[in-house]
Amino acid sequence: MTDFNCPNCGNQVQRALAIVKMTTCTSCGTSLFLADDKALTAGQGGEMHDAPLLFGIGDKVILGQYHVDIYGHARYSYGRGFWDEFWGVDGRGDPFWVSVDEGDVVVQEPLPSKGQPRLNGPAKLGQKVTYDRRTYRVKEIESAECVAIRGSFGEPIDVGDTHSFINASNQGGDLLSGEFWDGGESWFLGEWFDPFDIKVVSGT
Repeated sequence: MTDFNCPNCGNQVQRALAIVKMTTCTSCGTSLFLADDKALTAGQGGEMHDAPLLFGIGDKVILGQYHVDIYGHARYSYGRGFWDEFWGVDGRGDPFWVSVDEGDVVVQEPLPSKGQPRLNGPAKLGQKVTYDRRTYRVKEIESAECVAIRGSFGEPIDVGDTHSFINASNQGGDLLSGEFWDGGESWFLGEWFDPFDIKVVSGT
């Protein structure tokens, strides 16, 4: 993989995976966009306050059929609290997010842009959302702000980024999430796991 020099401190930064688009410098905490031949300063990684974590960067997380190697950690605030998002890839190199909020754990896969769910107007609690011939109901509508990032990600993330989101579930308990910001949206399909059913293989 390509090595870069941090424009802020000169520390050598490695692109761990070809799909990694941004990373944070382990020396000075600067967040960096990784272009074809250079690293571009994106900002600071924010302050990641100490908090108990089930796993972290470098760990392999096993959740049922999912085996996710964790490369990035982002923390989001939603006013009354925060939750942690961990970005990683499975054995095939497909990206996943593992979210941890007050002990609740969900693994989420980004949905392709073609065929994504569509909302009719602003989201409302109880609203039906259909995807892949399954019906979900909106259970939560919130806004979030990224307050800290560490490690590497497959998409640009900036401290201070804000977005609104919805969480919807079906009768089987599957989670359908949508994130919305000026000019774009993303959707994710997820599955909940009991923290006691998660196996963590610690990184070196």
